[in-house]
Amino acid sequence: MRERRWKRDSEGSERDRSARSVLIALVLASVTMMVLDQQGVDGPMDAARRGVGEVIGPAESFGDAVVEPFASIGDYFRSRSDLRDEVRELQAENDRLHSEANTADLDRNRLAEYDGLAKAATDIGYSLLPAKVIGVGPRQSFSQTVTIDAGSSSGLTSDLTVVNSRGLVGRVIRVTRTTATVLLILDTDSVVGGRLASSMEIGFLKGRGEIGDDALLDLDLIDDTVIATKGDVVTTWGSKDGAPYVAGVPIGKVVSVISSPRETSRVARIEPLVDFSSLDLVGVVVPGGTSSDRAIFEAEGKR
Repeated sequence: MRERRWKRDSEGSERDRSARSVLIALVLASVTMMVLDQQGVDGPMDAARRGVGEVIGPAESFGDAVVEPFASIGDYFRSRSDLRDEVRELQAENDRLHSEANTADLDRNRLAEYDGLAKAATDIGYSLLPAKVIGVGPRQSFSQTVTIDAGSSSGLTSDLTVVNSRGLVGRVIRVTRTTATVLLILDTDSVVGGRLASSMEIGFLKGRGEIGDDALLDLDLIDDTVIATKGDVVTTWGSKDGAPYVAGVPIGKVVSVISSPRETSRVARIEPLVDFSSLDLVGVVVPGGTSSDRAIFEAEGKR
């Protein structure tokens, strides 16, 4: 019995010593590896890490390749939406630039007409209410008229003088609340009192019913002995109380004189200063202080 107990004790002690030796060896190995890894020495751990990386790395890459398309679906739809918004904005900007390019000449010409009308108000000494031509009288009526976009609500009445930046256009013959009809001086029913600038002789200008580059007026001077000079300027000599024509508005220039031996009279052909084929912005002569729904060019050139 004592022998068997001794053997058991010996075997137990041997196992304890072996376990302690293994533990000590593992601790020493761990400390050694830590020291070597801290000093950057290539050791077994590096090889182990490389081995693990070679195994796990391709698996991670494969997993990223599989998951990435699904993870980027949200970004894809956001990008598509942003792209559509950007395309719409660019298209709108492109349309705006095209519109500006298409209307640039019109805007430039109208601005020049407004400036010319402001200057005309100062030159002739009358307040002018600006209006645009929005219609031309029908040819079957055999009359030369235009419709403008200003009426009684703007302070207009009939028998008012109408001009543009170059000279006399006509007179107002009818008015509605928002529009007015203007009889052009080219009409055969139009008669305007005119004065030769060089001699101050007066006469009457009548329309010939023509319009365009070859449109002319006939000037019959009261004194048949007076001969108009080519290039002489004709202006209005005015009506009583300035209706329908105020005085001093340029009408045209003498281009020729036609003599009639039978009637011993001379008729001067007058070329209007106004280009009626491109008539757009006009000014209606109104009394100072007229109440209107739009700005008025005052005689001193202020609006």
